[in-house]
Amino acid sequence: MSKRIYVGNLSYSTTQETLENVFSQYGELVSATLIIDRDTQQSKGFGFVEFVNDADAEAAISAQGGKELDGRKIRVNVAEEKQERRPRFNGNGESNGFRQNRGPRRFDREGNGRNW
Repeated sequence: MSKRIYVGNLSYSTTQETLENVFSQYGELVSATLIIDRDTQQSKGFGFVEFVNDADAEAAISAQGGKELDGRKIRVNVAEEKQERRPRFNGNGESNGFRQNRGPRRFDREGNGRNW
């Protein structure tokens, strides 16, 4: 079974290839993903590495935790499972309680919604 690890406090100059190269020396990787901001296309400073073997992931955590990578001490630990988020709207286009007790929604001349 594969094990996913979190790698945080990365430099913004760290690339996905760097992440792959550093962690591939501990075992076979399933994937190495650097998280990128969709608007700026800049690294968010963290990523995830998934190993084929759990023992390789543990070796990488103990060896790389607190070490420097591109001038920053990185944080490496077991990744937590992503929690499911509650949907913002139901199937009818109505909100699920996010606008309760906030008054009517009105629009200004440009069509931007506001609470008045």
